[in-house]
Amino acid sequence: MNKQQNPPGCCSDPDIPCPAMPDSRVEPLPWQQPKSPQEDPEAAARVAVLLKSPGYIRADQDIEFLSLSESRGARLALDYQKPELYLKRHGVDHTIVIFGSTRICEPAEAQRRIAERREALAADPQNPELERKLRIAERIAEKSKFYDIAREFGRIVGESGSDSQGSRVLLMTGGGPGIMEAANRGASDVGAKSIGLNISLPHEQFPNPYITPGLCFSVRYFAIRKLHFLLRARALVVFPGGFGTLDELTDTLTLVQTRTIDPLPIVLVGKEFWHRAFDPDFLVDEGVIDIEDRDLFWYAETAEEIWNGIRAWHGQAGTKGLFERDN
Repeated sequence: MNKQQNPPGCCSDPDIPCPAMPDSRVEPLPWQQPKSPQEDPEAAARVAVLLKSPGYIRADQDIEFLSLSESRGARLALDYQKPELYLKRHGVDHTIVIFGSTRICEPAEAQRRIAERREALAADPQNPELERKLRIAERIAEKSKFYDIAREFGRIVGESGSDSQGSRVLLMTGGGPGIMEAANRGASDVGAKSIGLNISLPHEQFPNPYITPGLCFSVRYFAIRKLHFLLRARALVVFPGGFGTLDELTDTLTLVQTRTIDPLPIVLVGKEFWHRAFDPDFLVDEGVIDIEDRDLFWYAETAEEIWNGIRAWHGQAGTKGLFERDN
């Protein structure tokens, strides 16, 4: 058998061939060129049609294919995998998850909105809709204290969750405005990382500006978002909120009640609000939950109360070290 002469720089042994080039060849393979026009003048046009046909687009590059209902399984897997990959790259093992209303703004903004609505009502004093909007603005202003509490708690978590190796426990929110913004903002105030899990909705939305770049995600499916909320959760802190907040709270309570997940501290912030929005004592009296289920959570009013309660709970569970402040 004739052997090609080895070029300079290859192995000196003439019986050992040079390593093949990893991404090129001396002689092209037959399929690297379309059929020549000498063989078939129409071949090039036929191949061009094939290359543009929907079936020829590689599956992972075909957005239309990935959007089909039949491709939902693949989308679910990707929806889970991308945040999981980034969280692992950032070394995120433990989180404290914050839920709460997107409508509760910081106190100064709440007062500005009240002034704006009073001015509108003064110009049209008999308008019942303007009266209603003013009452709502005043109620939001009363709850704006929770923005400050969430921001202070974010600072506490940020200061307590870092060590010489990076971040031991990070704050995680749904990535939106209101209470979630306040919590991410508090962590940002002290230079700590924090996570935001936005959800894709039919209308345009933006993440709050205080989430750490690289830890801000847009998730398509609520189910996958819920999964990421709880996979690393070592505490759940729930501020006053609406349907979304209640959804996440009752989901987590159900998972702990059924021991589908390990128990974790669940703190409801603002006892007065929660006594009206969610009445577990009524559920106990009605016999639809057990007395022990009432003890799956407790109330707190300040950032320090939240933090101390979480530490006390983990102290009893033997995992307090995750939440110790570094000296």
